[in-house]
Amino acid sequence: MYPNFIQHLKKHISLTDDDIQVLSTYVKIKSIKKKEFLLEEGQICKGNYFVEAGLLRMFYINGKGTEQITQFALENWWLSDYMSSMMQSPSKFYLQAVEDAEVVVVDHQKQEELFKKVPQLERYFRIMMQRAYAASQMRVKYFHDYSKEENYRQFVLLFPQFVQRIPQYMLASYLGITPEYLSELRKKHPIT
Repeated sequence: MYPNFIQHLKKHISLTDDDIQVLSTYVKIKSIKKKEFLLEEGQICKGNYFVEAGLLRMFYINGKGTEQITQFALENWWLSDYMSSMMQSPSKFYLQAVEDAEVVVVDHQKQEELFKKVPQLERYFRIMMQRAYAASQMRVKYFHDYSKEENYRQFVLLFPQFVQRIPQYMLASYLGITPEYLSELRKKHPIT
């Protein structure tokens, strides 16, 4: 069904077989092909997406008309436009598959009802949000404190699993550098 999802939940909270049965009636699995969108700018984000398999990205089109990637998510990571989902307002972002992917969808409209039936999920999502917020804070710090080269080295050190799977132009967009400069950095700091 979605073993990574259940295993990930169990790392953080206790779930009974009954809880898992209830959960299975509230979530759905969605298969998406490479380059297919889960969300496009102007749409309302309708859920939280857990990557069971594959790789996703979140980006927006900046004032120069180019893509600016803000996040990636691979197996066991969550991705959503939380502002759009929470406020039920049009998104400013795109969510797209970088690779074919299997995604567990927790529908925004059903989430509160699910929390009432399986209360420990609220604790799980609080933990996930705290981790995501902490990571966002560190990314802002790195962006302001580190050079582009140091940001690249830090990313490679912290997320080696991404570096092998993300196309170079996408990694460059995420790091805020040109693909040519990324190529220079890769030559200077080979990945081992």
